[in-house]
Amino acid sequence: YKNISVRCGDGYQGWPDQAPFDAIIVTAAPEKIPKPLLDQLKPGGRMIIPVGTLAQELVLVSKFKDGRFEEKNVLPVRFVPMKGEVEKHE
Repeated sequence: YKNISVRCGDGYQGWPDQAPFDAIIVTAAPEKIPKPLLDQLKPGGRMIIPVGTLAQELVLVSKFKDGRFEEKNVLPVRFVPMKGEVEKHE
């Protein structure tokens, strides 16, 4: 695909130099949703992210054109914990 970019690294800070994004998929669970990821979501965009420690939920975050966010719990999940920069913020 020509319109997809992949980056491996510490996901807490996201990829600010390529933002904003239409969609963000996170595959490690922070205790709470990192603000840098919310900031990098384009108005009208969506993010799917596992959130929590022992009891985790897959959360769908939608950003509206007026800057508001809506979070919807999709289903219980179990992902590896997010490590690295996130540990300094929790």
